[in-house]
Amino acid sequence: MSDTPDEIKLEAEQSTEYQEQLKKSEEEKKNYLEGWQRAKADHINYKNDEGRRLEDMARFVTTSLIQDILPVLDSFDLAIGHGLPPEVERGVLLIRSQFEDILKKRGLEALKVESGQLFNPEFHESIGEVESEIPEGAIVEEVQKGYMLRGKVLRPTRVRISKEKS
Repeated sequence: MSDTPDEIKLEAEQSTEYQEQLKKSEEEKKNYLEGWQRAKADHINYKNDEGRRLEDMARFVTTSLIQDILPVLDSFDLAIGHGLPPEVERGVLLIRSQFEDILKKRGLEALKVESGQLFNPEFHESIGEVESEIPEGAIVEEVQKGYMLRGKVLRPTRVRISKEKS
C-alpha cells in the first residue's frame, strides 16, 4: 500500500501541528518551572526575613527587660554596702548572685573599672571631678556599675574622675 500525495501532505501538516504543540508545551513547562523556582526562592527569603525579625524582637524585649532589672541590682548593692547583719547580708548576696547569673545567661556583663584607669567615654560616664593624687582624667571611683549586653554598652559606668589639685 502506498500513500497518496494527499495523505502524505496531511501527515506532514499534522506533524508540523504536533511539533508546534510540542514546542508550545515545552515553553509552558519552562514558564511553570521558572515560576515555581521564583516562588520557592521567595518563600525561602520570607522565612529568613521572618526569622531575623523574630530574633530582633526577642533581642529588643530581652534588652528592655534587663534595663528594667538593673535598678534592682543597684538596690542590692546599696543594701549590701550599708552594714546589714551577717546572716541578712549573706541572703541578700545570694539573691543578687542569682539575679546576676540569670542575666549573665542572657549575655549581660558588668564593666570592670579600677581606680587609676583612664576615662573612656565609650564605657564611662563622668558625673564629677575630684582632686586626687592620680593623673588627671583617670578614674577615681565608681559611683554606679555599668553593663554590656552581647558586646554593646547597655549602661555606661558612672564614675568620678581626677582633676589637678588647686
